[in-house]
Amino acid sequence: MYTVAVIGAGKIGEVLLSGLVKAGWPVDQIVATARREERAEQLRNRYGIRVLANAEAVQAADVVAIAVKPQDAGVLLAELGPQIPAGKLVISLCAGLPTSFFTKWLAEGTPVVRVMTNTPALVDEAMTAISAGPHATAEHLAVAEELFSPLGRTIRVPESQQDAVTALSGSGPAYFYFLVEAMTDAGILLGLPRQVAHDLIVQTAIGSAIMLRDSGEHPVKLREAVTSPAGTTISAIRELENHGVRAALLAALEAARDRAKEIADQAS
Repeated sequence: MYTVAVIGAGKIGEVLLSGLVKAGWPVDQIVATARREERAEQLRNRYGIRVLANAEAVQAADVVAIAVKPQDAGVLLAELGPQIPAGKLVISLCAGLPTSFFTKWLAEGTPVVRVMTNTPALVDEAMTAISAGPHATAEHLAVAEELFSPLGRTIRVPESQQDAVTALSGSGPAYFYFLVEAMTDAGILLGLPRQVAHDLIVQTAIGSAIMLRDSGEHPVKLREAVTSPAGTTISAIRELENHGVRAALLAALEAARDRAKEIADQAS
C-alpha cells in the first residue's frame, strides 16, 4: 500500500478521495490539497484525511494525482515540478491536457498516466479511461487501475484516443441528463405529472442500460425488438431521424472532442 496525494480536491479530486476511502484505503495514506481553508476542513471532517500544502502533500506521497482545472495546471507545475522526483508516479485528471504537457515541467523520466473518469464515480459506476505517457510502464498503469477500479470500470486506451474519450464518456453523463430532461418535458406535454414522467424515464434508462451491458446484443438488435411494424416506436424513430437527432449527436461529440484539443493548445 502506498500514499496517494490528490492535488486540487475539487469535484473530480473528491471523487477519487471518496472512492479510495470507500474501498478501505487507509486514511493515513491519503492526503489532499485545497485552495481554501474551509474546503480543507470540510475534507478533513468528511474523510478523516490529512489536508496539506501542495509541497508537503507531494513530499508525503508515493503517487501524485493532479486534479486541478486545466488552466491552472501550468502555474501548479511551475511550483511543484522541481519538487517531484523522477521515480514518483504522476496521474493527471486534467481534462484535455496531454502527458507531454506534464513532462515539460517534470524531471526527465517521470512517469505520467493520463486518466479520464466521469461523475457516475459518485455512485461507483464510473467509466475511467487510462493512458500511459512516454515513461509510464504496465506497472504504472496497474497502479492507476487499482486507484480507480473502486469507482467503476476501467479501460486502457492509447493516449491519442483520450480526446474522443473525453467527448464520449467524460462529458457523456450530461448528454443523458439532457435527454432525460427533454423526455420529462415530453411526458408532461402528453399529460403525465412531472414526477411520474421522471420515474418512468429514469427506470427505463436504467433497465435499458443494464440490458445493453449484460445481454451482449448490438443496440440495433435491442431497438428492433421494441420496434414492431407500423407501431408506436417506429413512428417515434421516424421523427427522431427527420429531426436529425443522429447527426446532431455526431456533431455534438465532434465539438466536444475539438474543444478538448483547444484546451490543450491554450494550456501549452
